[in-house]
Amino acid sequence: MFRRIFAQARKELTQIFRDHLALLLALVLPLFLILLMSNALSLTVNDMPIAVQDIDSTSASRSYIDAFRASNTFRVISWPADRQPQEALRSGQARAALIIPEHFGRDLARGTQSDVQLLIDAADANTAKQVNGYASQITRAYQQQLGGGATAALITPQIRLWFNPGRDARKFYAPGIFVLGISMFPPLLACLAMAKEGEQKTILQVYVSSISAHEFLLGKILAIMIVAMLEWVLSMALLFAVFGLRFAGDPTIFIVATVLYAFCVACFGTLVGAAIPSQAAAIQAVSMGGFLLVFLLSGLIYPVRNIPGGLRWISGLVWGSYYIKIVRDALLQSGGWPAMYFNLIMIGVIGGVFYFLAWRAMRRMQVNA
Repeated sequence: MFRRIFAQARKELTQIFRDHLALLLALVLPLFLILLMSNALSLTVNDMPIAVQDIDSTSASRSYIDAFRASNTFRVISWPADRQPQEALRSGQARAALIIPEHFGRDLARGTQSDVQLLIDAADANTAKQVNGYASQITRAYQQQLGGGATAALITPQIRLWFNPGRDARKFYAPGIFVLGISMFPPLLACLAMAKEGEQKTILQVYVSSISAHEFLLGKILAIMIVAMLEWVLSMALLFAVFGLRFAGDPTIFIVATVLYAFCVACFGTLVGAAIPSQAAAIQAVSMGGFLLVFLLSGLIYPVRNIPGGLRWISGLVWGSYYIKIVRDALLQSGGWPAMYFNLIMIGVIGGVFYFLAWRAMRRMQVNA
């Protein structure tokens, strides 16, 4: 049995390595995907133009404006007092406007409240929320620097950032894009190999041969798993060399999960190819599952809890959502086996379901099964 499985795997690997385009698709394109998308994707706000209208023009107001100017989040644009601040938002010159009222400095000196106005362009709701949060933080920090009186905070939080102290977005997105690459390209190869058998009718030779459905499928899956592991090695080298990532703790669960995930995505591609004997249609089906579902519903870009409730349940069926958690844990948090064992089990369960469905599709057509 194992001899025939290895022979089938050797045949598939020979065909893959002879097809240079397929080899580039499987090994090189994922590296470009990691480099491109990890640097292009960012939900953090930097260099946000904010128009500041200083009606008070005192040392206190200028000190308050300097607090915004010192932040990496905002780029201060002075706005004349005789022009409406809304014009800055309508014209696109600024995404927010800060209006400092008259008697701002006098009110602070007396210890009384002075209300400043912040106008935010909320066309991008996520950015607007972050701008509001950053502006509030700057205001609180400014009040604490004044000290004493009603402006002083009674409790000063001491904040420490864990796992990613520099808030480098690339260290969050790069592992996710790495998972996206493994979720896309190995199943594409698997579905093309299976669909080609159906399109060219060479699958008929399998139906009348002595090889069983299990041996045929396991041989193909083993070959795709080897390609997926090669992609994993190259991608990890890129993550370590370019993005400065390292194993945060025990990597054993990550390695075991990678082998299981390679099996899972290989089974998914094999299932699609067995069910859809058309290469063009099979590619579309794999793109839907291997790219769209993993990209949008796995927590790659934003937390799963931010997904609307009507769609959130789908993320529980997306195999990439479990592997992303394991990858980020291994490279950033080091929760290890106690924290990640459930995700490992789910990858194995989903992979097992894919394999069973692929076997059922093959078994019905094999005369010797």
